[in-house]
Order: sequence, then structure tokens, then C-alpha cells
Amino acid sequence: MDLREKKTKKNIRNAFLQLRAHKPLERISVKELAELAEISKATFYLHYHDIYDLSEHLQNEVIKDIIDSVSQADLYMTDIKKFHEKLIQAFYSHQTLIDILFSGSQASVLPINIEKALKEYIFDLMPEKKEDAGFNTLLSYQIQGGYYAFHENYKKFGMEKVAETIDEIVQLLHVLG
Repeated sequence: MDLREKKTKKNIRNAFLQLRAHKPLERISVKELAELAEISKATFYLHYHDIYDLSEHLQNEVIKDIIDSVSQADLYMTDIKKFHEKLIQAFYSHQTLIDILFSGSQASVLPINIEKALKEYIFDLMPEKKEDAGFNTLLSYQIQGGYYAFHENYKKFGMEKVAETIDEIVQLLHVLG
């Protein structure tokens, strides 16, 4: 990718995030974004099919960064406390983008895709767990429940306290499970 293309994509990204911070995804037009990014609509369409395609690309970047932040997803099987610490830290470090890209109609996209990616990784390591209802349910509960619990409480109580509470719940679930 040449320098001009990088600059164009950066302008599109920045304009989109600026608009998305104040508007639902469904109310952003290509025309409005192109004007803010100082590009033509045709230039936008060289890179993306539509606003939803752009949004999905940016969401996928955040999801990939979060998964990469939990550099060893197999920690889930070996050190559940460390796994959750890394996952919550990844959510926290991406919170500004999460608040913008995964709001409104897109709110459920992040935890669903994080769960999907982590399950793929874990099932590659432990294929026998793929059909284990208890394991799957517990993992879904931990990822989705942990995300929503974190998202709803970290601003009021702080990341450390919420992470500590989620870890206590996870430890209890693993003892009971």
C-alpha cells in the first residue's frame, strides 16, 4: 500500500470514527463521510462497499487486537485468572474504540465475535471440548457475561475492582463446574 492510499484510509477511518461517535451507524451516509474525509464518494467506494463494510473492517481490527492481546488463549485451560486479567485489560485498553464502534445496533457484535474467536482457538487445541455442553456454556457465560459486567461497571468502580470481582466469580464457577 502506497503512502497516498494509507493517508486516504486514515482519513476515512478518522472521519468515520468522528461521525460514529455522535451518530448511529444507520444514520451515517457515504456522502457525509466523504466530505468530512475530504475525498470523493468514488474514492470511498474504491476501498469499501458501503458504510457497513467500513464499520465491519474497523470492528474486526479491534477484535483482532483484543484476541492478540490475550496472546496465549490456552491460558484459559492453564491459568484462568491470568486469562481473565489479560482479556479485561484488552477490553480496557480498547475502550474508546469499543464505545464508538460497538454501540447502538452493534453492541452485541464484540462479545459474540470475541467468544467465536476464542472458541475456535480453544477447540483447535482441545477438539473434544467442542461438543461439551457444560464447557461451551461456561465459556460463553464467562466471555459474554464478563464483558457486559465489565462494560457496565468499570466507569463507576474502576477497572481493577471490577476485574477482581469478575475473577472471583470465574474462580467460583470453575470450582462449581
